[in-house]
Amino acid sequence: MGETEQRPTAGSRLGAQENTGISTLEHGQKPPMTPPGKLVSIKIQMLDDTQETFDVLQRAPGKVLHDAVCNHLNLVEGDYFGLEFPDHKKMMVWLDLLKPVMKQIRRPKHVVVKFVVKFFPPDHAQLQEELTRYLFALQVKQDLAQGRLTCNDTSTALLISHIVQSEIGDFDETIDREHLAKNKYIPQQEALEDKIMEFHRNHMGQTPAESDFQLLEIARRLEMYGIRLHPAKDREGTKINLAVANTGILVFQGHTKINAFNWAKVRKLSFKRKRFLIKLRPDVNSSFQDTLEFLMASRDFCKSFWKICVEHHAFFRLFEEPKPKPKPVIFSRGSSFRFSGRTQKQVLDYVKEGGHKKVQFERKHSKIHSIRSLTAQPAEQHSEVPKQSSSFAFGDDSDATAVQSCQQGKELKASTEDTGQRRSPSLKKSPKEGRKVDGAVVSTVEEEEEPAKDRMQQNRPQSQQPSTGSLTGSPHLSELSINSQGGPSVANMSLSPNLSPDAKQSSPLISPLLNDPSCIRTDDEEEVKRKRFPTEKAYFVAKEVATTERTYLKDLEVITLWFQSAVSKEDCMPETLKNLIFSNFEPLHKFHTGFLKEIEQRLALWEGRSNAHIKGDYQRIGDVMLKNIRSMKQLTVHLRKHDEILVELENGIKNLRKLETFCRDFELQKVCYLPLNTFLLRPLHRLMHYKQIMERFCKHYPPNHVDFRDSRAALAEISEMVAQLHGNMIKMENFQKLHELKKDLIGIDNLVIPGREFIRLGSLSKLSGKGLQQRMFFLFNDILLYTSRGLTASNQFKVHGHLPLYGMTIEESEEEWGVPHCLTLRGQHQSIIVAASTHAEMDKWTEDIQMAIDLAEKSSGPAPELLASSPPDNKSPDETPVDQESEDDLSASRTSLERQSPHRGNTTVHVCWHRNTSVSMIDFSIAVENQLSGNLLRKFKNSNGWQKLWVVFTNFCMFFYKSHQDNHPLASLPLLGYSLTIPSESENIHKDYVFKLHFKSHVYYFRAESEYTFERWMEVIRSATSSASRTRALSHKEPHAY
Repeated sequence: MGETEQRPTAGSRLGAQENTGISTLEHGQKPPMTPPGKLVSIKIQMLDDTQETFDVLQRAPGKVLHDAVCNHLNLVEGDYFGLEFPDHKKMMVWLDLLKPVMKQIRRPKHVVVKFVVKFFPPDHAQLQEELTRYLFALQVKQDLAQGRLTCNDTSTALLISHIVQSEIGDFDETIDREHLAKNKYIPQQEALEDKIMEFHRNHMGQTPAESDFQLLEIARRLEMYGIRLHPAKDREGTKINLAVANTGILVFQGHTKINAFNWAKVRKLSFKRKRFLIKLRPDVNSSFQDTLEFLMASRDFCKSFWKICVEHHAFFRLFEEPKPKPKPVIFSRGSSFRFSGRTQKQVLDYVKEGGHKKVQFERKHSKIHSIRSLTAQPAEQHSEVPKQSSSFAFGDDSDATAVQSCQQGKELKASTEDTGQRRSPSLKKSPKEGRKVDGAVVSTVEEEEEPAKDRMQQNRPQSQQPSTGSLTGSPHLSELSINSQGGPSVANMSLSPNLSPDAKQSSPLISPLLNDPSCIRTDDEEEVKRKRFPTEKAYFVAKEVATTERTYLKDLEVITLWFQSAVSKEDCMPETLKNLIFSNFEPLHKFHTGFLKEIEQRLALWEGRSNAHIKGDYQRIGDVMLKNIRSMKQLTVHLRKHDEILVELENGIKNLRKLETFCRDFELQKVCYLPLNTFLLRPLHRLMHYKQIMERFCKHYPPNHVDFRDSRAALAEISEMVAQLHGNMIKMENFQKLHELKKDLIGIDNLVIPGREFIRLGSLSKLSGKGLQQRMFFLFNDILLYTSRGLTASNQFKVHGHLPLYGMTIEESEEEWGVPHCLTLRGQHQSIIVAASTHAEMDKWTEDIQMAIDLAEKSSGPAPELLASSPPDNKSPDETPVDQESEDDLSASRTSLERQSPHRGNTTVHVCWHRNTSVSMIDFSIAVENQLSGNLLRKFKNSNGWQKLWVVFTNFCMFFYKSHQDNHPLASLPLLGYSLTIPSESENIHKDYVFKLHFKSHVYYFRAESEYTFERWMEVIRSATSSASRTRALSHKEPHAY
């Protein structure tokens, strides 16, 4: 390159060897033809503000220049970046990789092409290379300086503090002030210098690579991250801005997002002259028109934005580069533009295969040299336990970034309309449309009834996407959570935390993995199976023992296998705590492994499937239960240790930051589909299940039955064990619930204190100067907290205020305020007005709050100040709206790591928030009793086909597996708010034992194998879908010791 060879290049500064660049082409793929011709010099401005000159042939396509830049930097993940330049009309456009460079850049001597980030993934953990994250961090720094990345002062200071940490290292006040004086990261930086240094002080010991990671973690939560605004007008002539992101098309008014159209909702994108057209898929719940129209400044502006949308859709949604359309014989119709290059999935696959060398590079402003790839990337920790997303996939979601990261969607068939009669581009269906995220799969509704051969095409293996984000959603919440615990949506799938009812996620129940044609059952197969197995009720009760025991054993393995394996690889837990946990759980696992084997052997004899030559009466189970329950008594010494295990683990998490981080990360794994401390209580809960099953046997058998005596003896034995451990169970359930809620809250550091009991949580509307605003309320026996859901990746609820219950009064005030189901809560220093969604909800809250007030009055006096960092009681009625609180959460008190880390977005708290309902501690206790596992057939939407699934019902949620041998669920369906009915004649289900789950427009049909199992599923699901009143719930619990 002539002169540039005589001076240091960006490659040499970054430590790259000469001519060791890595091509972004797939293996075996040939580079574009470069016809011989004259060389032309192109000036490229890098992200570190240096300029380099590259010589390319005049007729070379844009891809040659793009690859030359990536090779020069030794950049493996160059597909996230693009080349941007001003065209002849001074409009910034992207370099087309397929067109010759000189046809796009007419006067290269007078044009500086910028190398910048083009595609912003939803989760920076998907960026596998440290160099890539460094360049992304430079882009964030550049966007801050140019005013493109807007945020509040606190977020700005936090971002700059990480930039400073990466450039000069640990905090030193003198050096910091000198550095900030010389380097201006934003205009009017002087006003924020003290806050920047205050944050910088907290980053001691953080390496440049870690600073980049933290910078991107904060930046990706901001609404304007990666956003480029394109001015437009709507049909009414209102000035707006359009933008495109990994999730779809966004609409802004100023810098505030007012709408979003998820790719799953978009059927077709096109433009006609200056009009940009979005054709949506039909949705009975949507108020949007079928086709939306936006007016842009010119046809060139419109076409430019349309091309960007095509490229974003292809990069984030397709599995591979779309094939070029065949050239028409006579004349062309519409644009021939298509996305060129690797999709995000192909990039991730290539990097994971490790087909490149890791080299060192030098940061321009940093004193510290860095290894190319982090030694322990967050997305790669505990590789033996695949990471999953942290929360829900809700019904409508415009920002489900963790889900939308690298999915196969619908191929965007690009064409433009220049006449009214031409067809606009459509979202063409791809044969590999199913998309998999963190072990869970989502597909679009049209796929559901495809023929089996098409499903087999869809069901190809897909690479797992690392994700720490959270799945977001809408008030529908009718779709399945992708792997309940995690993510960080985290669905995950997960999971951008912004919640918006602007885009719809289709149900994972119709995904290719769950729609494996081998799992579809025909009526003939079902009839043969029914004739082969016993039909008496006792057999199905015994079978319930086996199915629930399988699930219980898998739950024990979460501790004894997965958790223990992860602990052994990390030096984060004291030896005494390790011994306490595993020495008490391993004997339980060993015993129940043998117990399950005996039960399955007895069932095999009962069914006649094995050892048919053996004579004897094996159509009973009481003797097996009696023998094992008596043996189980020897394990009581271990069961009594469970309260100590739970307390010591929580103390360790509180005192050891490394252990806290480890446990939080483990909870985001697929196998940990429930909160970790829930698994610690499973052995105590299982005793209650044995008691219930033996009660059913005794109720079913007549006194003269051969199995009655053993069953009654087994019931007496297990009842004695339950009575002995009853006190521990009640105490530990409350302790566990308080710690679980603590993870969902920001702004309270001492939620778990002696004597505090949880009573109810749920969504209520709080009346303020700005009208009714949704708030999440938490009722305890001494205090009432109210919170809002912060729009941060943590998915936590920020405490706005609290009311001590001592001296509080409650009264209905519908007439006074003109708001239905309205209550006034009058405290000694503050009063608030709240409204429930229904009269039934209002009654539940009234009953529980009055009970809590009575308990507080009987106590010694008013509760002390309990909130560590909550706002004052005398808050202004027109409190900050939720959308303004989101960035403040970034600066919330960071006494706990969970406040700045990915968090489960699919807890019961989040379900109640989105379904606008509530649950009480009594509901949780009833849910513990009503757990069930087994096979169910799920009906396809528009056909007679039924799909066999292994289903686990627990914690108000159905978890779906392909078989009971799977280690983690593929999807989950929270049932709070659903209605449970039997299909009517008009629904044409002509099958026995079918029940229907319905929430708004979402309907599922499930079919049990017998009358007994049908009644059991109805019983346990009803416990989750209809919350009992306190009086009826207490009477329900009276017959049990637990």
